[in-house]
Amino acid sequence: MSELSWWLLGACAAAFALKICGYFVPRKVLDSPLMSHVAATLTVALLASLVTMNALTSGQEIVIDARIGALAAATIALVFKAPYLVVVLVGALAAVALRASGLAA
Repeated sequence: MSELSWWLLGACAAAFALKICGYFVPRKVLDSPLMSHVAATLTVALLASLVTMNALTSGQEIVIDARIGALAAATIALVFKAPYLVVVLVGALAAVALRASGLAA
């Protein structure tokens, strides 16, 4: 096997071991208000960084294109408390409209 295969198997084993360790954490620790707050905060932070990275970058470059308009349109739909599917559709339609109009690449 190649060196990359060994790294991949090692990463899989580490991920599996980390998941198994989660079963040994006492229930009172998981149910604490602090842990609930940390879990909620981490989820929002990870999602925000993922959205930002995918909306503003292409490879190693920062780009401004139709994805910014789509993100803005989806954000407006979220402010008005639209259902998730509507938010996705609004963002997609905004990206299509911006590209078709030639306002964004």
